[in-house]
Parts: sequence; C-alpha cells; structure tokens
Amino acid sequence: MHPFHQYLSDKNPKNLPGKNAQLKMQPVPITDGLTFPEPDKEAGHPSSVLIPIYENSDNDLEIIFTLRTNSIRHAGQISFPGGRSEGNEAPVETALRESFEEVGLNPKKVVIAGTLSPLFLYRSNNQITPFVGFLNEKPELQINPNEVEEAFSVPIRSLLDENHLIWEEWTIRDYKMNVPYWNIHSTPLWGATAMITNELLELYKEFLDR
Repeated sequence: MHPFHQYLSDKNPKNLPGKNAQLKMQPVPITDGLTFPEPDKEAGHPSSVLIPIYENSDNDLEIIFTLRTNSIRHAGQISFPGGRSEGNEAPVETALRESFEEVGLNPKKVVIAGTLSPLFLYRSNNQITPFVGFLNEKPELQINPNEVEEAFSVPIRSLLDENHLIWEEWTIRDYKMNVPYWNIHSTPLWGATAMITNELLELYKEFLDR
C-alpha cells in the first residue's frame, strides 16, 4: 500500500486542513448581496462519498472521478461516487454501497484510510462525509448508466499543476461568480467536489513535505 495511505490513517481528524482548504475552491460571488450560509455541522441529511485512489504503473497516485448523467441531481457534473445514507447504515457503508452501485467498485478491495472534513451543501441539504479509499490496482469499473455517464482517473500531480487551475466569471442561477476549477476534463472540476479534492491535495502536500 502506498505510504500516503498510512499518513492519512495516522492523521488526527482535529488537524485536518478543513474549511480553509475547502474554501479555496469555493466560488466567490460578484453579485452584490449574494452570500453563502455558514456551514452547519448539525444540519443536512447524512451523506457520504468515496475518494478512490490507486497507484499507477509510474508509481503516481490517481483519483477516480465520475461524471453524472443528465437525469439525476447535479446532472452533468464531476463528482465522487456517493449519495445519501439509507436506514441505519454507517457513513462508510453508504460510501461503499454507493460506489458499488454507481461504478461496480468491490467494497472488499477498498482499504479505507480515513475521512476528510464534512461539507454541508445547503442547496441540497446534504452533510457530506468524504472517505479516502485505496485500491491495490487500477479497478475494472462497471458503470451504472442510470447514474454515471463516465468514470475516469486523474493523477494527483495533474491537480497539483497550477496550469490546470483556472478562474472564470460564470453566471449561475442569474448570479455572477468567480469560479475556480481544474481543467483536467472536458467538464470543469468545480464546486463541492473541487472543495473536497482540495483538502486531499493539501494533505498530500503535507505528506510530501514531511
């Protein structure tokens, strides 16, 4: 297993980069009077995502992302496999179940290293817990076309390349915003997924600098 797995496993959750890392990839309002609510750790429906990571043939770590279909919530956006908790399942069970349902990822082949900081999405009323899971090899995925249009991998080093980080002015729901995103796919990697990803990258940079 890659040593980054052990680094994350040993990390005290109280010492995660947390909100500061997430906010670096949050869109910035331009329209006067537009603000985002403060995160509420007690609000939102419990939800989980899995950040699947494997080591490629060049000994680089790659992250698996999905592109959501146009028929579900957050249609056409890049995301991690995941969703809302069902019944009394634990958060990690949600992440693994959803990953199996969406891309056929075998839960028995995922080694959980730990969690990142929760992220509250006020528009969908979800409290997301991200789990980082390592795989011993590149998996053969089976995409569920009802939920996922595409699954693809991105080397962490590509996300660390500042040439791939773009800021643009977008109009979202009639509001103007400066939006940061990674240009690593034909679809921009932005929003909640980018905020979660950035905390992982901050931890990876800590790992490299240790």
